[in-house]
Amino acid sequence: MALDQQLLDILACPDTHHAPLDYDADAQTLTCTECGLIFEVRDDIPILLLDEARKPGTATEAS
Repeated sequence: MALDQQLLDILACPDTHHAPLDYDADAQTLTCTECGLIFEVRDDIPILLLDEARKPGTATEAS
């Protein structure tokens, strides 16, 4: 199941700039359009915690 477009329209980066997020359905991630932080989507729930975000270019853990 993909994230609802209405939800995607209102989601923003939780960092101070609150930039929009780009959704990658194949990778199940949301990426900040300003700072590049990558947030995972688990079980169709966006995990928008700064402590759990990845920086661009970091490897993901194999599942």
